[in-house]
Amino acid sequence: MKTVNVFFCGTGGQGVLKAAEICAVAAMREGFHVKKSEVHGMAQRGGSVESHVRFGAEVFSPLIPAGQADVLVGFDGAEAARLKSILKDGGKDVTPALAQAGSVITSSLFINTFMLGVLSKFTPISETSWLAALHEVFAGKQEAENERVFRAARELAI
Repeated sequence: MKTVNVFFCGTGGQGVLKAAEICAVAAMREGFHVKKSEVHGMAQRGGSVESHVRFGAEVFSPLIPAGQADVLVGFDGAEAARLKSILKDGGKDVTPALAQAGSVITSSLFINTFMLGVLSKFTPISETSWLAALHEVFAGKQEAENERVFRAARELAI
């Protein structure tokens, strides 16, 4: 299987790094070899944040080469627009799904879970592995609401 490259971006405090962690855990649960890297530009809340997640049969580098991301997951429209060049031709930018988040989430705390639900439709990772990763990473932290948001966003994804 070819390597799948997922690029997450946003600003500090939006849950970018937590979302990337959940994606990596879900891929590992699915049996993939996974590499993850983070770039913290947040000396303070609100600074730029990026995370690379790569998974497949065998992955050697944690960084996605320029123009090779299969999926761009932007938590902030301006950051996603600034970093869109990482997306390969024919890659999927799921950032526009942010416009639908308000119809699903009850608090901005769940925006990362919403975006993971959307992302899940564009990866070879099963819904079972995604949900297990959510429960593992968010253990004891509003697990029922995270699962509800994830499932609702997954249904909205096109």
